[in-house]
Amino acid sequence: MLLIREIVQQAFTSGCLTVEAEEQLRKLLAKKYDAQDLRAFMKLQQATMSGVVKQESRELLYSR
Repeated sequence: MLLIREIVQQAFTSGCLTVEAEEQLRKLLAKKYDAQDLRAFMKLQQATMSGVVKQESRELLYSR
């Protein structure tokens, strides 16, 4: 299984957090994770709020 920071890196590379990646993050965040993963997740949160990384689920929601 991927680490949180790996999913975050994929989102930054592509510029988009996919619905599938969001689901993986939810599952991983429900388990034990280290400080590096927490920092990566917080960085992703900031990036999605500022529009640096698009959130596919929001794009789908607002495109209807």
